[in-house]
Amino acid sequence: MSLGSIRAVLTWICIALLISVPIVIAAQSPLLAWRRPVYIVAGFAGIVGMAFLLLQPMLAASMLPGLGGSRGRSLHRLVGAGLLVAVIIHVAGLWITSPPDVIDALLFTSPTPFSVWGVIAMWALFVTTFVALFHRKLPGWRRIHLSLAIAIMTGSIVHAMLIEGTMEPTSKAMLCAAVFLATFIGIFGARRARRSWLRR
Repeated sequence: MSLGSIRAVLTWICIALLISVPIVIAAQSPLLAWRRPVYIVAGFAGIVGMAFLLLQPMLAASMLPGLGGSRGRSLHRLVGAGLLVAVIIHVAGLWITSPPDVIDALLFTSPTPFSVWGVIAMWALFVTTFVALFHRKLPGWRRIHLSLAIAIMTGSIVHAMLIEGTMEPTSKAMLCAAVFLATFIGIFGARRARRSWLRR
């Protein structure tokens, strides 16, 4: 096996562990025993959303082995749609279990700081979806998209880290740190790839 193949395998193993370990540990949390099924689904939709956030910048910047170029960009759009669905399920589930809390969060009147960061990330994601759908009509849409990506990443990480729930703290912190690094490395990688493409 070549060095490149070994590197590719190790990369995918690391990504699989970063995504699966927090989910598996959260699924064993004793707190789930007192939660309604819809609340559990909403919570795990949030965890899946964080996993999608890890993949998004790496797909955009062709950082994942075997998923470069147009294939990576196509999956970037698909995973983006999955992220949007995960966030909608997350918020909808919380709305079903406790509408007043969701209303307070949306109005930025919630006493819990994590709600504010979650709502910021959610609205940034909605605006990003609009930009992605109508980018051909928006001048400078790439800069807007990257700025919103940073807002989504920041809001999501702070939101997740402030919540004391079913996610185990260490695995959650590792996933959030990976999302942070992937976002900034992906942004610089995407810019570098863009400049290289323009020079051709």
